Amino acid sequence: MGQYIVKRLLLMIPTLFGVAVLVFVLLRIAPGDIVELKYAGSGTFAPKEAIERERVQLGLDKPVWQQFLNWSWGIVRLDFGLSMWTGRPIAEEIRIRLELSLQLAIMATLVAILIALPCGTLAALKQDTWVDYLVRIFSIGGLAVPSFWLGIVIILMFLIFFRWLPPLTFTSFWTDPVANLSQMIWPALAVGYRYSAMATRMTRSSVLEVLREDYVRTARAKGLKENAVVLKHALRNALLPIVTVIGLEFAFLIGGLVVTEQVFNLNGIGMLLVESITHRDYTMTQALVLLVSFAFIAMNFFLDLLYVWLDPRIHY
Repeated sequence: MGQYIVKRLLLMIPTLFGVAVLVFVLLRIAPGDIVELKYAGSGTFAPKEAIERERVQLGLDKPVWQQFLNWSWGIVRLDFGLSMWTGRPIAEEIRIRLELSLQLAIMATLVAILIALPCGTLAALKQDTWVDYLVRIFSIGGLAVPSFWLGIVIILMFLIFFRWLPPLTFTSFWTDPVANLSQMIWPALAVGYRYSAMATRMTRSSVLEVLREDYVRTARAKGLKENAVVLKHALRNALLPIVTVIGLEFAFLIGGLVVTEQVFNLNGIGMLLVESITHRDYTMTQALVLLVSFAFIAMNFFLDLLYVWLDPRIHY
């Protein structure tokens, strides 16, 4: 097991390197110039000499291979450099937004788990009854309704019926938990409902498959209580595909909630990624894509380790 962990950790290096090369090349061949966008945004005429001087200051005058080597060496030293658009340290820009995105992802995941596991299991146990149909309608609704639209409905309901709006400025949980939760619980519910729909359907199908296995019938024939049969024998053995869906969706939530963040006025990682792409901020975009890629790679690694704990028959 230790050898497998070391091998997986070492495999992360070429994977992240491939991502770095790909995003670096794609950004360089994409149309648009950050220097021209800067001057266009300021509304002032810029002579050619000023544009060239700005490109030299940003290091864009160097050959592409040299730009890549300089950026890669900074990544190795955990130095992401400065944003080409704002001039602020990229690590600082990410840090002040990562707390928000990470908290939203964790809260949405908890909401999804609390909905998906009991509803999916209940639907499997009550197959083809009104309970099963109700859970399936509920999950299909989650797949069909975009989370940002549900967020707009939530805000309008609070505004119309209670004359209240969630706070517009983000407050850290460690500073004021009440103010933080009063803002974050609603996007977490909107995203978590959408998130739980897929997990609910996966839970239902997995539990149904496991309930037909011989060891479940044997457990019931031995006189075990139904709760013990479902929780210890059926649900635990059905968790492998469920945790896969939940884990990968969690990694996606780190940087994939752009529209939802806009609806709830949350300046998270997703919003920062869109702004950096719009401004052709190469260094910021490269750092954010690497961050999201690392989240997916780390989550896959964590899921592989979790499989061994859930199913002792798995050996690496």
